[in-house]
Amino acid sequence: MANIASAKKRIRRTERQTEVNRQRRSRVRSFVKRVDAAVEAGDKEAAVNALRAAQPEIMRGAAKGIIHKNTASRKVSRLTRRVKALNA
Repeated sequence: MANIASAKKRIRRTERQTEVNRQRRSRVRSFVKRVDAAVEAGDKEAAVNALRAAQPEIMRGAAKGIIHKNTASRKVSRLTRRVKALNA
C-alpha cells in the first residue's frame, strides 16, 4: 500500500481513469456488435446506419488511447467490407 500522499492520489486517479476507459471500450464493442448483428440478419439499411454510427465511435476510441490507431482502422475496414458484401 502506498504511504506517500502523491502515490495515494495517483492510485485514486488511476482507478477513476480505468473506469472511464472500461466504459469507452464497452461502448466501442457495443457499436461493433450492432453492425455485426445487422450484417448477420442481412438487413442492409440497418447495417449501413450501424456502420455510420460505429465508425466515429471506433476512431474516437483510438484517439482516446483505448485501442491502437491501426487496430481501429482495421476494424472499420473489415466492417465496411462486410457491409459492402451485403450489396453484392
